[in-house]
Amino acid sequence: MLLAFSVAPSGTPADGTRPGDASVHDAVAAAVKIVRDSGLPHQTDSMFTTIEGEWDEVFDVVKRATEAVGQFGSRVSLVIKADIRPGYTGELKAKVERLEKALSDGS
Repeated sequence: MLLAFSVAPSGTPADGTRPGDASVHDAVAAAVKIVRDSGLPHQTDSMFTTIEGEWDEVFDVVKRATEAVGQFGSRVSLVIKADIRPGYTGELKAKVERLEKALSDGS
């Protein structure tokens, strides 16, 4: 399974603090650290983090990342998109490689 997710806090954190600007980079960093520490294949870009693994392990990481972001606000927005293709692994890179090949072949 490939799962792309984006998670961001909103509102005032439970401890009443509020950052000086609207940036959520500290919250996103907390989520990405959990992804990286998971050991699962992953890729982060400016909008999403994509993780590859089995259903339960991927959703466990997303849950823990969401909980970490929750410490930065009173609400959390979570967007998920999944590609569930049993029997396939290595698709994090393989899908892009097939795309690049198709582009270079002029397809």
